[in-house]
Amino acid sequence: MADTHEPGSRPPRAVEIRTGLREKYSDVYTPEALHAIEALAAFDDDRKQVMTSRTERRAARYREHQRMTFLDPDATIPGTDIRVQDARDGNFVGSEIPHDLQRQWIQGTGPAAKPNASTEKSIRNVAYALLSGADGWMFDGEDALGQTNTMALDNQRNLKLALARDELFLEVAEGVAGEMNAWAQGFFARDIVTDWREQLDFTTVIFRTRGLHLDDRHIRNTDGSGFSASIVDLCLFVVNNHRAFLDAGRSVVLYLPKIQTAEDAAVWNGMLDALERHLGLEPGTIKVYVLVEQVEAAFQLMEIRATLGGHFVGYNTGRWDYINSVADALGWDSGFIDPNIESIGMTYGYMRVYEDRVRRATNTADRAGNFALWQGGMEPNIPVGSAKGIEDSMKRALAGAEREQQEGASGKWVAHWKMVHIVRPVWERVGDANQAGRAFPPLTHTQQDASDLFLLEQAPRTIRGARNLLSVALQYGNAFGQGMQAAALKPADFFGDDDVLYLMEDAATGEIRLSILWEWLHKRGRLTEDDPETGVKAGDPFTLELYQRLHAEEMEKLRRASNRDVYDDSKATTLPIAGAIVEAYIQADAKMPWYIDLLNINLDNFDLASAQQRIQMYLDAFASDGTRITENLDFD
Repeated sequence: MADTHEPGSRPPRAVEIRTGLREKYSDVYTPEALHAIEALAAFDDDRKQVMTSRTERRAARYREHQRMTFLDPDATIPGTDIRVQDARDGNFVGSEIPHDLQRQWIQGTGPAAKPNASTEKSIRNVAYALLSGADGWMFDGEDALGQTNTMALDNQRNLKLALARDELFLEVAEGVAGEMNAWAQGFFARDIVTDWREQLDFTTVIFRTRGLHLDDRHIRNTDGSGFSASIVDLCLFVVNNHRAFLDAGRSVVLYLPKIQTAEDAAVWNGMLDALERHLGLEPGTIKVYVLVEQVEAAFQLMEIRATLGGHFVGYNTGRWDYINSVADALGWDSGFIDPNIESIGMTYGYMRVYEDRVRRATNTADRAGNFALWQGGMEPNIPVGSAKGIEDSMKRALAGAEREQQEGASGKWVAHWKMVHIVRPVWERVGDANQAGRAFPPLTHTQQDASDLFLLEQAPRTIRGARNLLSVALQYGNAFGQGMQAAALKPADFFGDDDVLYLMEDAATGEIRLSILWEWLHKRGRLTEDDPETGVKAGDPFTLELYQRLHAEEMEKLRRASNRDVYDDSKATTLPIAGAIVEAYIQADAKMPWYIDLLNINLDNFDLASAQQRIQMYLDAFASDGTRITENLDFD
């Protein structure tokens, strides 16, 4: 890898944009933004290099039955001049927490666009977010943003219009404020938006880029190879909006997803530094949170923090992607088999250990005495359902928030604007802006620490659990194909039961459901309870025949479901494709690294035969040498 810290070491190079989009989205693909993308284009080589390293590490672990280990304390972090032990000791220069990130009790998450919608309808997502009362809103360019058609560009356009307080946005926001208050009067017996214009300035705007593992769908290298979605998102968002933020005295803030190692972080740091130089910004102007959603990152927390240096402000502890990464890391280990997904909460075995390491890492001082923030994980519940269902789910939501606050989190995430005023009082009652610097034992790097990051505990593994995993995974694949990368879903057996609430599911929850089912099948996971319907007894293994029966039954439930739960026009198009993808993933001898890869190569494809060809092409390429097909197959 080229030195990511050497100014001017990367000459600009041209990229190719899909026909017609430069003109259609001239307000997004501005000359300035395209110039920045070309200025950073050479980092795509570094990105591909670390992705190759990921593939090779994964293959070696599977081939040699290796568990992850901590870095050598005397080694230098790749792509930097930072010694590993110095990073662990806090012997580096980090970042002060800027004023508008000091209090982030509740951060909402969700995209700034809707699939296949006009700007007027699509931009409503931004209005809901900025009027929600959330301290911050992570506008999602990744897990929750559909990539169908030009939705990623609509996402950027809507944010730009909203930040500029465009007349269309203001008109929409006024109407949305009324709708929100109408709901709040019924739920709280009060308004939640008083002065809607003033409220628009309350919430800190944050953007989540796509990860290093993803290619953009509309820009590629001139040689036809895929181009980094991370570079595209970084440049479009920052270049088009940084002046609006800085003129208003606000920070430019990103969430960086799917970082696995400090080497990944070094690529990101190089891109951030290069973009700041390109725009003439002070070093460290762009601030970043990092989502800890990969178990390998939990082995390198201080190293990642040190590598991002003056950009880094905090970590977020997500649940779903992290569980998936643990399952993937030990796909070779026949003794490691997860239980029902419902059992793997933040207090479960390896999740409890992971959360504890994050809070220790953020509360380790850097050379200047600066601490970082720990933002708690996602609350997926939505207060829509029966009175009993809502009451029960909100009790669970509040209990989870109270636990995280007590454990040291400075705030948490919610998946829907209706949850903001339900959960935020947990932190309001305490009153402290954050818990940065709270005393915890120092972070250690022993063999026991490494083992504990894969700690299993006794928990159920049942047919009901398998049906829930399979039903939601199938529905998620179908929703993805319809343009909804985030969707409110629940298992088919609970359709029509308003006591069981829908949960917001995104790419992360889809990933883990297939990972666990793959584990159960290929490691012959033993079920822990009798199931009269299937005849399964406690102690029986999860077999291929059993999986195929459940798959057929759950697919039939979805085909028979009402339009409310499964769009009728999807049942002969995207649903069969989702079924084929799920079946291929779970039955493949080699565990696939990403469910989303198979979904992405079938975006905007509605033909089952074509989908089956693409699926087989992916499986063959991966089986051959670990190649992931990530480019847009329909670019031309």
